[in-house]
Amino acid sequence: MACISSRTYGTVAAPPDPASLHARRQSIRRWSIIASSTVLLLIVAIVSAVSITHNKSSNNDDGEIGGPSPTLSTSVKALCSSTLYPASCLTTLNPIANSSQALDPMKLFRFSVQTAITELSSASNRLKNLDVKATTNSNYSSQALSACYELIDLAIDQLDNSISSSSSSNLITDDDVRSWMSAAITYQETCIDAFEATPPYLKDMVSLSLKNSSEFASNSLAIFNQVSSLFGSVGGVVNGGDFPSWVTSKDRKLLQKSSEDPRVTADIVVAKDGSGKYKTIKAALAAVPEKSKKRTVIYVKKGVYYENVKVEKYTWNLMMVGDGMGATVVSGNLNVVDGTPTFQSATFAVFGKGFIGRDMCFRNTAGASKHQAVALMSDSDQSAFYRCRFDAYQDTLYTHSMRQFYRDCDIYGTVDFIFGNAAVVLQNCNIYPRRPLPGQQDTITAQGKVDPNQNTGISIHQCAVQPLGDLSGVRVYLGRPWKAYSTTMFMKSSISGVVDPAGWLPWTGNSAPDTIFYAEYENFGAGASTKNRVKWKGLRSLNARQAGRFTAGGFIGGEAWIGKAGVPFQSGL
Repeated sequence: MACISSRTYGTVAAPPDPASLHARRQSIRRWSIIASSTVLLLIVAIVSAVSITHNKSSNNDDGEIGGPSPTLSTSVKALCSSTLYPASCLTTLNPIANSSQALDPMKLFRFSVQTAITELSSASNRLKNLDVKATTNSNYSSQALSACYELIDLAIDQLDNSISSSSSSNLITDDDVRSWMSAAITYQETCIDAFEATPPYLKDMVSLSLKNSSEFASNSLAIFNQVSSLFGSVGGVVNGGDFPSWVTSKDRKLLQKSSEDPRVTADIVVAKDGSGKYKTIKAALAAVPEKSKKRTVIYVKKGVYYENVKVEKYTWNLMMVGDGMGATVVSGNLNVVDGTPTFQSATFAVFGKGFIGRDMCFRNTAGASKHQAVALMSDSDQSAFYRCRFDAYQDTLYTHSMRQFYRDCDIYGTVDFIFGNAAVVLQNCNIYPRRPLPGQQDTITAQGKVDPNQNTGISIHQCAVQPLGDLSGVRVYLGRPWKAYSTTMFMKSSISGVVDPAGWLPWTGNSAPDTIFYAEYENFGAGASTKNRVKWKGLRSLNARQAGRFTAGGFIGGEAWIGKAGVPFQSGL
């Protein structure tokens, strides 16, 4: 495939695919009272066994601690059998299994996560000893390593969140923890992917350095999902509402045209003509308080802002609003060909949680010949973009991680132009494939799920796929599976005849891994017919109940817009 991104599959074992995994969890939840009682008795046996071991150890004259009881050993083995890497799971949990403390399932989870954090910190130290520039004489390799350090820090942050929140009394949801754990796995995978364009030995070194921490994080997520399935929610409940639950009532008003127009009540104003306090977005961001629980609104007046913007991870609850997707434009041109790794190429990158973007355009002008060149990258958990435009060619919209929602947006691109490993819903958006380089095919999505326990995927609901200009001679596909568990849905969307009858393109070879989860549900238009679609095992037929899992309400923990919201949005199908 000429001139198409060289992303490769992750190396993953072969557990059940996402559909069977979900079915198994549903079956577990329907266990009879007798089965549930048996599990509870097993916990009692575990605690008792540990207690007996402790007592025996206390009576030993030589001070040696006895090994774990058969019951405890069997129980830990059973828990580890649900992971992708049972051997490393047993190694991880062995110290606590041999300890004198009484165990409960969440203690096992937290201990497993702490082990992942410790190993990830060690991996970071090992990578800091690599002098890649001296070894490769490559500035690109140095930038890839810099991106890797940042990604490891982000992974540690999310692992820390998972430990502290799972042991706190704060209202959290199981999906919070799954999202944070999923992100921690994604960050490590992205670190390895950053070295795709470097000498192979260098990528191998980085991959080996992160092998243990990646396995430990994967195991921790599997353990959490197993515990949650067996014993119900370990966190709080999702609040009902009209928007996703994490958009407050005040933010809902800000997202709508109302008397509380954020351009009138903004905390900070940016204007190129000097009519605001700041002339650049970067300068305005420096004035935003860190980790604020209060919403800060930045109004960016019309104009083209030639700057690469980064909303840092400690900038919380920020809303940025412009004068319209055709009026307020943030523009950059960083790209892979000129030496910037994909993760660092975004014109606008947002990491701080709770970000809302409205009425703006995010653009990367590098062009098709520069290959990967991101317009917007979001790592912001519980972020929303409303009436925004994302304009580039390859890798336009990088939905990298966490939970994200896009409403009434326009997305333009060529190769893999909606990609990443977030849990993301795009609703009522316009998706515009444009003319690529000669010999290239257009692929709308490239989803990067690497672990069946991740709660991630791309859900495109009630959107419209239509060509930008004349695409005669260009093959356009709904997507291709970037990673082994790639998960993508097109539901109730208008798909024009520009889409190839096969629908989906293999990443390599003539097929796709059986572990992917692709689906089309009640789409319409000349390109929506599934009669001649590829015959992959991972391409599913869904009923209404199954499709409902991938709506804004079912997939990212939100509810529908109500009539008074004034926006035609719905939680379900």
